[in-house]
Amino acid sequence: MADGGEIVYLGCYTGEAGGRGSGIVAARRDPVTGALDPLGTVAPTVSPSFLARHPTQPVLYAVNEVTEGTVSAWAIDADTALRPLGTWSTGGDSPCHLAVGAGGRHLFSANYGSGSVAVHPLDSAGVPGERTDLRAHDGHGPVPQRQERAHAHMVSPGPDNGSLLAVDLGTDTIYRYDLDALAGRLLPREPLTRTRPGTGPRHLARHPDRHRCYVAGELDASIVAYTMDSNGTLRERGRVAASARHGAVQPSEIAVRPDGRFLYVGNRGVGTVSVFALDEEVPRYVTEVATGGTWPRHFALIGTHLYVADERADVVSVFTVDPANGIPEPAGSVAVASPTCVLGPLPSVPVAGH
Repeated sequence: MADGGEIVYLGCYTGEAGGRGSGIVAARRDPVTGALDPLGTVAPTVSPSFLARHPTQPVLYAVNEVTEGTVSAWAIDADTALRPLGTWSTGGDSPCHLAVGAGGRHLFSANYGSGSVAVHPLDSAGVPGERTDLRAHDGHGPVPQRQERAHAHMVSPGPDNGSLLAVDLGTDTIYRYDLDALAGRLLPREPLTRTRPGTGPRHLARHPDRHRCYVAGELDASIVAYTMDSNGTLRERGRVAASARHGAVQPSEIAVRPDGRFLYVGNRGVGTVSVFALDEEVPRYVTEVATGGTWPRHFALIGTHLYVADERADVVSVFTVDPANGIPEPAGSVAVASPTCVLGPLPSVPVAGH
């Protein structure tokens, strides 16, 4: 790969999950215009609905969101080729999110269907080993169609190997774990963070100041603001509506801009990304922009651009983000079948085998 820093990878639903994709798609990114040039499917694999990368090694990871859930890994070789390293069981149903710990020695995944969090150790080259832990959540919420049981939706490792936060939509809870790194096991920490019943917390975004975080409530269309104390305990500071649009709003991805000034939230159902300023204790609504479809499942902020994957419209839309007011402006789009995740450019690391 001549310039790995300009390659964006896209996860997609395949037929096994009712999608139209064929695996992981690569696209070359123009850092000036933000334009994406699709390079085709570079890893045929079953429903790679969420992607992650190793912080120092040229290794890419994906969940395979099927009933007997797995995680898969690839080495990034020359010319954007992905060389399979293997597939490992997550011990659960329909894993929908994964993340690598700050030290690059563990891979965490969230099993949505069975409400559990799995741990896989990573060797010095970033290759996973067999699962070392599986923590099952228990409980339910007041929305019977979506909260009949635990549904782990996101894992968020802390910086500098701090506590892992596991967001569970089904139990209205954010769980906190410390990691026994030697054994690869998660140690539950109290207190748990309970959201308002029926919130359905989906994803969490940490602020770069390491003292604030924000949670997207999928079921009540909210954004909940928290502060984090030195122990890692979350304390709610307030909540706002995720969208000002009328209709059935289901927030999806949430992210803080790297400079910490703005928060972005994808809104499925109404097809928008909302922009919030973070100059007050609670996010301050600025505006929201249409994304070119109705189901923006995920997005990524890359440089001065925003890339939005609309799962049902089969499109990834590109926006240029105004550095002063944070507002995205349309800058094009590219057709991609059932896109579910956008993974930004890989860091400048040695190419595998060189």
